[in-house]
Amino acid sequence: MDITTKTCFKCGEAKPRAEFYRHAMMADGLLGKCKDCTRADVRSHRNENLTRVREYDRERCKEVGRRMAMRQKVRDQQRLHPEMNRARLRLRRAVIAGRVIKPGACQHCGVGGAIQGHHDDHAKPLDVMWLCPICHAARHVELGRVGARKTA
Repeated sequence: MDITTKTCFKCGEAKPRAEFYRHAMMADGLLGKCKDCTRADVRSHRNENLTRVREYDRERCKEVGRRMAMRQKVRDQQRLHPEMNRARLRLRRAVIAGRVIKPGACQHCGVGGAIQGHHDDHAKPLDVMWLCPICHAARHVELGRVGARKTA
């Protein structure tokens, strides 16, 4: 091993130093496992502790600084994607006026609660799938879109 590479203790591969996260407490300033192994560990931990992680995320979202940052992010997204914003507003108005009935359960998994409208085509604002937040986020992952935006 030379000074341009480092061996991951998890997978045993020698990789360039750029493939390791920085860590101030380590002698060489880099974490002992590579970025790929670190990401796999984080993903595994999240899946094994999903309830606790979601509660932690909910509490973090309540912090004032994060709320302000999220509001700004939403405003930026609305400016970047006006067609999505128009579709969301038209659906919301239709639900309020009673022209569209919002079901009490997710069309995918049947869970009740906070149901969101998902537009596959924003040019058809009243043509939506009614999904719970988890199924809505999964639908966006399927479609290659990042995150699910709350509608209606």
